[in-house]
Amino acid sequence: MSARLFILALMCAAGLTRAASAQTVPLVADLENHLVAITTGFTGTNVLLFGATDGPGDVVILVRGPGEDITLRRKERFGPIWANADTVEFRDVPSFYSVASNGEPEDFASFRLRERYQIGLENLRLTFEDQGLSADVQSEYRDALLRLNQDRNLYNAEIGRVSLLANRLFRTELHFPANVPTGIYFVEIYLFRNGDVASAEIVPLSISKIGIGAEVYDFAHKLGPLYGLVAIIIAVLAGWAAEAAFRRT
Repeated sequence: MSARLFILALMCAAGLTRAASAQTVPLVADLENHLVAITTGFTGTNVLLFGATDGPGDVVILVRGPGEDITLRRKERFGPIWANADTVEFRDVPSFYSVASNGEPEDFASFRLRERYQIGLENLRLTFEDQGLSADVQSEYRDALLRLNQDRNLYNAEIGRVSLLANRLFRTELHFPANVPTGIYFVEIYLFRNGDVASAEIVPLSISKIGIGAEVYDFAHKLGPLYGLVAIIIAVLAGWAAEAAFRRT
């Protein structure tokens, strides 16, 4: 982030501080922008979040992507071949998850509060379609889902850093990788004070494809069979053109 943008953010945060003091609001926060545009050359981005409090406290920022249903299948070997053995379905799983804080949440938030607000991957609530699964099976598939999303850089087990300035202003950069899912995200900001949540705020963020990439994406998902046919035709024509070029040489 450029120095000019950072100074602008500080000025905005200072304005938020004055507003918070005038209205006795414990916490105010906002994003540098509320839209992340994904183009064909998108390689990931950072979004600045800044805010102010009415006094000392600890800040936790939680980012969740839109929910989605996920099916996990476990493969087992049956003789010489591998095949699906068990299938477990999850409902309304966050497609993205990250946490940032000015310190370790364990130092200022009880386990009950961390569990209630789902702070940390270990406290993320996942809903199984089949509620009759044993605790061991749920634990196994839960760990597998968390591991897969971490490998894809969509879940971050590490706590990001929130910088506090003069006990009033705070800022952090929210990172979104190149493969970030599209949709409406909710950025939750919590102010902890005296072992409890003194205030909270939710800021929406839209991540959307734009340009030719968005048109191709919509075409592929809305008209899948036609998209597949077009892809086959293009592949055949490309192969024919390449063969003709080699014949000339």
